[in-house]
Amino acid sequence: MNGMSRQIVLDTETTGLEPLQGHRIIEIGCVELIDRRPTGNDFHQYLQPDREIDAGAVEVHGITNEFLRDKPRFEDVVQDFMDYIQGAELIIHNAPFDVGFIDAELKRLGGWKALESYCTVTDTLVMARNKHPGQRNSLDALCGRYDIDNSQRQKHGALLDAEILAEVYLAMTGGQSTLFQEEQGVEQGRAEGQAIRRLPSDRAALAVVRASAEEEAAHERFLQHLGADPLWLTDG
Repeated sequence: MNGMSRQIVLDTETTGLEPLQGHRIIEIGCVELIDRRPTGNDFHQYLQPDREIDAGAVEVHGITNEFLRDKPRFEDVVQDFMDYIQGAELIIHNAPFDVGFIDAELKRLGGWKALESYCTVTDTLVMARNKHPGQRNSLDALCGRYDIDNSQRQKHGALLDAEILAEVYLAMTGGQSTLFQEEQGVEQGRAEGQAIRRLPSDRAALAVVRASAEEEAAHERFLQHLGADPLWLTDG
C-alpha cells in the first residue's frame, strides 16, 4: 500500500475456551488502522457454529444459539475474511487464544495454511506485561490505566473489544487513544497521556503584551549578575 502501515485490530468470541474440544468461533470483529488512524473499513461477522454454546461463554458475551441460527458459517465468509487480513499486522490481546481458534477453523476447512502464513501477529498482552510487569493487564485494567472509556463494555463483543483494543494499543505505543469519538464531533488526541483540545480557527487573535523600557532595563541589570559571556549571548 505504497509504504503505508496497515494494522488490523482483531477480536473473536467463541462457544467455549478450547478449540481442541471442538469449540468454534461465533463472532469476528476487526478494526483497520492505516498509519495508526482508523479507516472505518472494519470487518464484523457473526457465525453459526453448528454446536451448542457453553453456558459460561454466554455469560461472558451474551450471544445465544437462537441469535446465531440464521447466520453464515465460517466457510461462507473465510475468503472475504482472509482477503481482508492478507498482508496486515494483526493486533490481538492474548493472541494465542484467537489465533488458535482461527487456525482450527482454517484446518477444519482444509486448503488453508496457518494464519501467520498470511499476516504477522502482535500480542498486546505480551506488550503490556513487558511495559507493566507485576500489574493486571486485562483489557479492562489497561483501559483504566490509560483513561480509555469502556463503559459500554457490559459484555464482551468482538467489534467493540477490537475498537477498545485499538485505543489501548495506540495509547501504549505513543498516543492517539481517543480515535472513535470523532463521529460525535470530538477531535481529540493524546500525547503521553495528556489530552489535546483543538481551538476553533475563528478564535480572536491573542493579545501581545510587550515589555516596557523600565522592564527591559531591569532585565538587563539582572543579567549582569549572571556573570560575563553568558551562553545565550555567544555566537554559534
